Amino acid sequence: MKAIYTLLPLALFFLLTTACDEGFGELNANPNEPELVPPATVFPLAVRETFDRIHGHRDRNQRLNLDGGMLWMQYFARNQYVNEGDTYNPAATLRNGTWDGFYTESLVNLQTVINLTSDPEGIYFNENFAAAALIMREYVYSIMTDVWGAIPYDQALTGSTEGNLAPVYNSQEEVYAGILANLKTASDQLDPAGPPIDKDILFDGDIMAWKKFANSLRLRLANRQAAQVPAESRAIFAEIMGNPAQYPIITSNDDASFFRPTARQNGENNNSWHEVMVFDSREDWSISTTLIDAMTDGDGNATDPRLAVYAQPAQAGDRAGRYAGAPNGLPEGDAVAYFTTASRPGTFFMQETTSVPIITFAEINFILAEAAMDGDYTDGLGATDYLNAGIDANFAAYGLERPTGYVAGRGVSRETIFTEKWKALFPQGIEAWTEYRRTGFPVLPEPDPRAVMENDGHVPTRLRYPESEYSLNSANVTAAVAMNGGPDNKLTELWWAE
Repeated sequence: MKAIYTLLPLALFFLLTTACDEGFGELNANPNEPELVPPATVFPLAVRETFDRIHGHRDRNQRLNLDGGMLWMQYFARNQYVNEGDTYNPAATLRNGTWDGFYTESLVNLQTVINLTSDPEGIYFNENFAAAALIMREYVYSIMTDVWGAIPYDQALTGSTEGNLAPVYNSQEEVYAGILANLKTASDQLDPAGPPIDKDILFDGDIMAWKKFANSLRLRLANRQAAQVPAESRAIFAEIMGNPAQYPIITSNDDASFFRPTARQNGENNNSWHEVMVFDSREDWSISTTLIDAMTDGDGNATDPRLAVYAQPAQAGDRAGRYAGAPNGLPEGDAVAYFTTASRPGTFFMQETTSVPIITFAEINFILAEAAMDGDYTDGLGATDYLNAGIDANFAAYGLERPTGYVAGRGVSRETIFTEKWKALFPQGIEAWTEYRRTGFPVLPEPDPRAVMENDGHVPTRLRYPESEYSLNSANVTAAVAMNGGPDNKLTELWWAE
C-alpha cells in the first residue's frame, strides 16, 4: 500500500498532520500554512472518495463495481472492451488502484480524523466525530477484506506514527472480529446530545443515522461469518435485536443508509455513474441477458416492474422498445453487435444526484430471513415473513408494488432468499458478488457458447494482491497468502465461503 511504503505520500501526509518527527517538521514547516488540517476538511474527502471508489470510480480500469461486481454478477455485460472485467480477468490496475486508493484516499484520512478528534487535550476533540470516522474506517476495511481476504489491519496505519513501513497482515477472521468490536464501540460512543459532526456529507450530522449504520453493518457482517463462528454471530444478533434502544438498526426505507451525491457544478460529489456514463459519455455497458431473463417473460416484456428502473428498452433490433440482454464475456467482435440491440442501464442511476445505497431496509430483511432459516435469530417471525418484507421494501424503494403471486410456487429456500436478494442488491454489484461467493446463489447460467471466459470459467473469488506488496512487504504478503488457504489467485475461496 503506497500510503505506508513510499516516501512522497508519507511526506505529504506528515505535512498535513502533527505525526511528523521533530527534525522533519523543522525542515518542512511552512509558516504560511496551518500545521493541523481541521477534521471537517479531511472527513468529507475521505467519505466521498470511499463511495466514489465503491460505486463506480472516475478512472478507467479502477471501477471495482462497474468493471467487477456488476459484470461478475451479470447485472451488466460489456458491449465493448470486454477484456475489462467481463471475461473474469480484471486488469492489474483494478486491484492496484483499488488497494492504493482505499488506503491513501480513505483510510489514512479517516485515521487522521480519529487522531484529531480523539485527543481530549486537542482543539478538535469530539467523540461523536471520532466515532463516525471509526465507523467509516471499519466499513472500508470490511469492503477490503471481502475483496482480498487477509489484509493489513492492526498495523495498517502505523507507518506515519510508529515508523512501521512493513505491516503484518491479519487473517479475515481476525479482521472481522476487530471490525465488529470497533463498530460496537463506536455505536456506544455516539451521543445524540453530544457535539455535532461538522461537514458530515453522509448523514448531515444525524447521530442516530450513524448508530443505525454501525449496527446494521454489524448485522451484515455477523450474518456473513455465521457459518464459521455461529456462537459469536448469534450473540451479536441477540444483543442488537434484543436492545433496539441501545443498538438501533435500519427499520424502514426512510432511514436506510445512502450516500447522497450533489450536482456536478458543486465539485466532484456527483454520482459516479453520472460522471462515467453521462459526462464522460461511456456507453460500454449493456444489461446482461441473465438479469433480463430473470425479470421478463422471455419475449422482452417485463414481469418485474423494477426492470423499468434498472434498464432502458432496447433501441434497435427485433426487441426494439422492449427489454433485451447482452451475453457476458463475448469476443469483442460479437459484443459490439449488442451496442444498440441490448438494453442499457436505467437512466435513474445515471442522474447527478441519485443516491448510492450502502445498506437498505430490504437487505436487513433478507439478512433476518437467512438468520431465521438458519436458527441464528428468531423473534416470532419466520424466514417467509422476512423474505416478503425484503421484497416489498425493495419494490417500495422505487415507488412500486410487487405483482400478485410474485413468489408463488417457489417456496422459501436459501436459493429463493438469495436470488431475491440478488435482484434487490442492484446496483450494489460488490455486495452481490460477496454474497454469491459466500453462498453460491444466484445460480448463474452457463456462458454463451461464444463466450471466452478466463479464470477457468469461474467468477473470481477474490482479487490478487498488488505487485507493490510483493516488492515492499514481501514476507508479510507471503504470510497472508498462507492465511487465505490457497494461492494468490482469483480461485481461492475466502474464509466465510460456505
